[in-house]
Amino acid sequence: MFIRRLSIVRVDADGVESPCPVRWIDNFSMRNFTNDAVFDDTLPVSDGMLEAGNHVPLGRLHRAMEDWFRRKGYLKASDRLIVEELTHRSAAG
Repeated sequence: MFIRRLSIVRVDADGVESPCPVRWIDNFSMRNFTNDAVFDDTLPVSDGMLEAGNHVPLGRLHRAMEDWFRRKGYLKASDRLIVEELTHRSAAG
């Protein structure tokens, strides 16, 4: 289990946000397991959700995912990607 939970969201030209399909995230992760060791500590969990280790740089991950999604045709030129770490809430509130 990885310590960080990341949200991966596509924003279209109209500003509508939708979670990236897990198959997109998995496609990116499988590519990077073989080509870029910095992303080895990532695990696609579900649509819009990726778990990651502490050593995965968020900015670099965002740039690499956006580039890969554009090259695969998943993101249109007018779309953008939001990659952000979700905060954890304690049981006490």
